[in-house]
Amino acid sequence: MTDHFDGWIAGLGTSAGLRVVVGHWPRSPFGTFTDVMVEQADGHRVLLAPSSEVAGFVAATYLFDDVRVTPVRAQVDGTRWQVDAAPLVLGFTVGARPALGLLLRAVPRPLATSPLWISAVDLVARRVLPGVRTRGSAGSGRREYYAALDLHGLTAASTSWDGIDQGDLAPVTPPVRFGFGSTPSTPSLTRVVTLVERE
Repeated sequence: MTDHFDGWIAGLGTSAGLRVVVGHWPRSPFGTFTDVMVEQADGHRVLLAPSSEVAGFVAATYLFDDVRVTPVRAQVDGTRWQVDAAPLVLGFTVGARPALGLLLRAVPRPLATSPLWISAVDLVARRVLPGVRTRGSAGSGRREYYAALDLHGLTAASTSWDGIDQGDLAPVTPPVRFGFGSTPSTPSLTRVVTLVERE
């Protein structure tokens, strides 16, 4: 059985050491939802999920030290995104498409979402983008594939955690440790289709 998640993943760091990965999924087995994975400066990993059903699926696929079910809201207004998921309040601005984004857009979607193509891309991604993987083994015996369809950089962000400002936008370094791979170190928004194979 393969579950398909069609949407966007935003990854960014802050000067205070907080690293955030936002998944915004207009199409998924759970309907439209947004979830947030956070790794704090001390390495503590937190999942913020909008329902127990989503929390159960994500926590069975990735690794967290803390799982919280809380309202998660994402609003998109042009290039500006606002994500509210207590204790996180995040706003970020989407910038231009780099050369890699142009290359990703040039690949026909049926090819880009093929596990064989994704497996081939993985060999390149792990050399060009340190920490990034497009396929790998996930929790509970699952196998996961990330089909990247487009990419934009982020130009600015404001982030608070437990009411404390987390400082300026920064690279996602060190890489996050939720699963077999991280987001790109450069803050970015990726258009993605995620395939999760499970028994």
